Amino acid sequence: MSSLTDRTSVARRRTPLNRSQIAGFWGAWAGWTLDGMDSFIYALVLTPALTELLPRSGYAATPANVGLAGSILFALFLVGWGLSFIWGPLADRFGRTKVLAGTIFTFAIFTGLAATSHNVWELAIYRFIAGVGIGGEWALAGTYVAESWPEDRRKMGAGYLQTGYYAGFFLAAALNYTIGVHFGWRAMFLTGAVPVVVAILVLLRVKESEKWQKAEASTVQVKPLREILGPTYRRRTWVACILLTIAIVGLWAGAVYEPSAVIQLATKAGMAKNDAIRTASLATGLLSIATILGCLALPPMAERIGRKKTLAIYFTGMAVAIVGSFGWAFYLPNGLAPFIAWLFVLGFFGGNFALFSLWLPEQFETRVRATAFAFCTSFGRFVGAGVNFLLGAAVLHMHTLGVPVALTALAFIVGLFVIPFAPETKGEVLPQ
Repeated sequence: MSSLTDRTSVARRRTPLNRSQIAGFWGAWAGWTLDGMDSFIYALVLTPALTELLPRSGYAATPANVGLAGSILFALFLVGWGLSFIWGPLADRFGRTKVLAGTIFTFAIFTGLAATSHNVWELAIYRFIAGVGIGGEWALAGTYVAESWPEDRRKMGAGYLQTGYYAGFFLAAALNYTIGVHFGWRAMFLTGAVPVVVAILVLLRVKESEKWQKAEASTVQVKPLREILGPTYRRRTWVACILLTIAIVGLWAGAVYEPSAVIQLATKAGMAKNDAIRTASLATGLLSIATILGCLALPPMAERIGRKKTLAIYFTGMAVAIVGSFGWAFYLPNGLAPFIAWLFVLGFFGGNFALFSLWLPEQFETRVRATAFAFCTSFGRFVGAGVNFLLGAAVLHMHTLGVPVALTALAFIVGLFVIPFAPETKGEVLPQ
């Protein structure tokens, strides 16, 4: 009986985190939170910003022009996200903390500069460069936490880290209800410059990961992009790209069209415009809370049943939730309440992104890890952007929102057939 108690005590004991590991995590988490905040700020202030800047650029601020310019600026932002793979090789060459701070500096400074825009062209340039910074933050934050946290804690650290992005949605909404309402869209962009403080904290308070230092000292310089596409890593690189692309398609389909769907259903239920918008905000909050819960539930599940089975469960949940919400509840006579209930399920399984923060670092050695993480996420963003525009065209063509978005569930079905080709890393330590 005594030996059983001793074993239970050891199993529950976790390696304590030192000050640098704690500061590093909060720096990475804050950067990822402010990354989510920055992304959502743009969605919140797009219409008022373009309404002011289009006439200064020689165009009338008609709803059609605002919509067209908004789509073009969003496309440029996504291209910037895709080009963020440049940060990976830099991090493998110069270290995680310096380059992580660089990504935060980039998106913070150029988000702040967006507040000074005199015309739509300047805003487009600032958003494009901010996108390059934002896109690199996840890869660098995920790599740093995986390498710097103790082996018995890094899996849960991946789940904790991923919650930051969705916490950023809440932060952006809160800022919009306070600062945005009273001081306008330029003040909102200025708040996006605050992460500079986090970047300085990362540089001054956080030590480089020991794994990277050892790899840097013991290996000759490699060309990491060539290596992850070479014979050793080619299969797992492309499988990870496909799985991340599927996850991103599902995220954007749900996140981009969810507010519009709720507003349509609320209006159909007889709500006034302002009440419908408030309902959409509450629904978005519910979606975010559910996603945070999904992120926290995922690491223990992945440790118990394995990475591949966990992703299969989350992908199946996404497919069912997308069909249930956009394919079924959206078309019910009184579909608002069922749709919002399905959003909770959709949000929970949207936490599948936490698995990639946990799983991708386990599939690659230290010398190429950041490059692999950045490349796989950037590839998914490029393809996801194309799918998102096809979805927009389908919505316009079919004159309905539900069916086109519901069809994205097919991507997750494809993902179930791709998962078996990925490596199972349950029980393995992070490779050096």
